[in-house]
Amino acid sequence: MQNTQEKTDPAADSALRDLTPMMAQYMDVKKQYPDCLVFYRMGDFYELFFDDAVAASKALDITLTRRSGKGEEIPMCGVPWHSHESYLARLIRQGFKVAICEQVETPEEAKQRGGYKALVKRDVIRVVTQGTLTEETLLETQSNNYLLALHEFAGDFGCAYVDVSTGDVMIQSTTSADLSATLARIQPGEILLSEKTLQNKQLFEVFAEYKSRLTPQPNARFDAENAKKLLETLFSVGTLDSFGTFTRAEIAATGALAAYIDLTQKGKLPKLSTPQRIVITDILHIDAATRRNLELTETMTGERKGSLLDAIDRTVTAAGARLLAEHIRMPLTDITLINQRLDSVAFFVDQPKIRHDLRGLLKSMTDIERALMRLSLERGGPRDMQALMKTLGAMGAVVRSLGTDKDWPALIKESVKKLNNWGTHHPLIDHLSRALNEQLPVLTRDGGFIRRGYAPKLDELCLLRDNSRQHIAQLQAEYIKESGINTLKIKHNNIIGYFIEVTGTNADALFKNARFIHRQTMANASRFTTTELAELERKIGEASGKALALELELFTLLRQEILSHSTDIQSAAKALAALDVAVSQADIAAEEKFCRPVLSNHKTLEIKAGRHIVVEQFLKKKNTPFVANDCGLNTESHLWLLTGPNMAGKSTFLRQNALIILLAQAGGYVPAESADIGIVDRLFSRVGAADDLARGRSTFMVEMVETATILNQATEKSLVILDEIGRGTSTYDGLSIAWACLEYLHDANKCRALFATHYHELTSLQSRLPALSCHTMRVKEWQGDVIFLHEVGDGTADRSYGIHVAKLAGLPTAVITRAQTVLERLNNKSDKHSTKAGLDNLPLFNMSETTPIAKESAAEKILRDVNPDSLSPREALDMIYALKAKLN
Repeated sequence: MQNTQEKTDPAADSALRDLTPMMAQYMDVKKQYPDCLVFYRMGDFYELFFDDAVAASKALDITLTRRSGKGEEIPMCGVPWHSHESYLARLIRQGFKVAICEQVETPEEAKQRGGYKALVKRDVIRVVTQGTLTEETLLETQSNNYLLALHEFAGDFGCAYVDVSTGDVMIQSTTSADLSATLARIQPGEILLSEKTLQNKQLFEVFAEYKSRLTPQPNARFDAENAKKLLETLFSVGTLDSFGTFTRAEIAATGALAAYIDLTQKGKLPKLSTPQRIVITDILHIDAATRRNLELTETMTGERKGSLLDAIDRTVTAAGARLLAEHIRMPLTDITLINQRLDSVAFFVDQPKIRHDLRGLLKSMTDIERALMRLSLERGGPRDMQALMKTLGAMGAVVRSLGTDKDWPALIKESVKKLNNWGTHHPLIDHLSRALNEQLPVLTRDGGFIRRGYAPKLDELCLLRDNSRQHIAQLQAEYIKESGINTLKIKHNNIIGYFIEVTGTNADALFKNARFIHRQTMANASRFTTTELAELERKIGEASGKALALELELFTLLRQEILSHSTDIQSAAKALAALDVAVSQADIAAEEKFCRPVLSNHKTLEIKAGRHIVVEQFLKKKNTPFVANDCGLNTESHLWLLTGPNMAGKSTFLRQNALIILLAQAGGYVPAESADIGIVDRLFSRVGAADDLARGRSTFMVEMVETATILNQATEKSLVILDEIGRGTSTYDGLSIAWACLEYLHDANKCRALFATHYHELTSLQSRLPALSCHTMRVKEWQGDVIFLHEVGDGTADRSYGIHVAKLAGLPTAVITRAQTVLERLNNKSDKHSTKAGLDNLPLFNMSETTPIAKESAAEKILRDVNPDSLSPREALDMIYALKAKLN
């Protein structure tokens, strides 16, 4: 976590010797939050001082100024209070924490407390961190933002994570070996861990990827006994047993999570849902490298566009998009649960009208999960209430759009049950509709959101306030008539209140009239008041202040009523999200001709005409068809060796089968004509290669680390896809490693695997590995060119066509010619079984046999410089004779 320095610089030390009262107040706050940037409220700005100002000015690219003190000048910068969220978002994205320090009393209250010179009290009302965001402007609507706490006890790792913006709490255990995969699945915005865990050397490499997200906490905050008491109080239960059985590490992590939320939200805890315990064996295990290689939720460059999730997401609600992302991140291994999801998708596939009508209704639904959380944290406004009212009021229409219940699958029935709690005339909906205006302000403090007729006392105050404003207009007309000055205006500002303003040339008339009391002379105008105007101002101020205070009281009562229904609201939000996901999956299944997969516990993978949905969508934009392929793995033939040239589609074929399995176990239809899938417990992918410079690893080292993980962790129920193992080192080392890995997968792991390679020598293993079968990417040679058919067939490739691919890539002609010469000599050696002999005897570095790089001839130079379109017939004929002469 990036933060400010805890020690002040010499200039600050000098300034501290003789601080003004306001700066002394600031320093008291800063001492309590040394690792945060302090947004210190001064009027209409949040100001930052000392090192905070220096850091913020650099991060935000704003001007750094100086504040004169009794000592040396103090560095400072500021951001506007009314638009601070955009600046706050930039700081949070760069890893800063920000403490929001507000005025907690009015200037009038300060004067009553300590006299005219009393300083307004300020205090931190909230600490904003990467994992505790709730504002719409700071969050991605389609993604969860998790705050995760991690604790180790006796070798067991407990993880607890929460999305503060929705209240969802999840708990699970993991091991040191699986910790990296767990963090990659959750992708937390912030990670809390004890100082002791942070010093665990075995975890240094795991934490290296999340360095900017780590927030160390005191060891005492992870005490299991204190955590247990805190959680029992938080969830209002006598024991946690009703939520399930938790390990000591899980309880400690959950307690630390709750304590941190309480600390950063200054006691305003969000309405957290009942903790959901995740059993690691119930979900498909996918390690970090596989997630990255398969580009499940984001591409290699970190973008959502181009990922699997982006390709299949047809959701129309924010909550639905987040739930679909969770399904993709966390596919299931329980066939019953998977089939329940598939039943819901099948229902909407078979009911296109219901699907269409429901999508139309869902498009109007707002994100009530996050609206509810903002209200629970006292950050929500009238528009959040209106969003809840309208969305909850539409629940009945959603249920009616589903038709009769006789055909509803189990999950749809479950969703309907949650939605039926909200009838059209639910008391909360009726109450909100009577209380709220149609047009609402963004901020509660602006007032004007309570409907006329709802609160008689408020109506009286508003009438008095509004009538007083009419009196202002009447007074202005009276003063114009009396003075004869048609340009006279009654105006208002926050400094002097209401005043009469005339131009400088008309001021003498008012100076001569005893009714008008002079207040201020400007460059081109003068300002006056009267006894009537001062009295009217007092009445308006009292009425406006009382009206706003009463509105705020009514808002608080409405908020409390909403929160009393929070459990039902959260359930309804989950139901809408589940329906949105099912409809979304059905929509893409119908449009893209997906099929329902058949799941079993057999060691089977039978896919007919499978497709890679991301590649297929890309090709559609170019009006190019995608070539579908079959894949068949079973107990007798669980290992495919795939050969063929580059650019022929090996990597696409490998990935598409992994993605089909993932989509199936996530509970969705799959891009194929049919798919019979034996449940996979662990999915591994070793496709592609890149350096890991941060850890000092070469491409080959990265490849070997990922391969080691696969060979050590794959079980008989796993699926492994491996692409060109051993290519990062010498030919003989690479071939030897690939050979040994292939044997190990066959004999030891015994898992289903697709193994792509350019080492054609490996095909000889088919004779002694009974479960190994050889397949190749088909190509067609035509008039010296090679056409990639992108089809998978039985057999092996006789060559890799690498020189042809190099030609397509645009290598110089001389290089291509020389490569063909070298390849022919290698292929024509008398000892065809000894590649080494061919290499030893080939005079690769004999300059006399090296093809020289051809220089440009005189004729070629003429052709390069000429513009054919500018030549006349006569000039073209002369050019031909000139070229002929040059050739001779």
